[in-house]
Amino acid sequence: QVQLEESGGGLVQAGESLSLSCTAPEYIFRRYAIGWFRQAPGKEREWVAAENWSGGASTYADSVKGRFTISRDNAKNTVHMQMDSLKPDDTAVYFCAAVKYGFNTERSEFYQYWGQGSQVTVSS
Repeated sequence: QVQLEESGGGLVQAGESLSLSCTAPEYIFRRYAIGWFRQAPGKEREWVAAENWSGGASTYADSVKGRFTISRDNAKNTVHMQMDSLKPDDTAVYFCAAVKYGFNTERSEFYQYWGQGSQVTVSS
């Protein structure tokens, strides 16, 4: 089963930064947009951010807008998500996923491939 490979995450204090990376096989990387979701204990999975498959600006949930930034490294088939000014409410397991071009990037049901999840813990 194809799976995206995640790296990064960890434990930081509020106000600090972390970066997550998501590497995909080339045939996925070239045809799919990468999005990020998170799931906190006792809560449903929520959409965090996603690339714009049409080439425009990436989109972000209001809760992370201005603090999280997605970037793509085509040479490494990797998408990064830089997370700055982290808050305790950002504590969750973060998942990257791949959605085929043309589908809604905010809906988890449209994503076909998923990473294994990375723990991000922000202490106050």
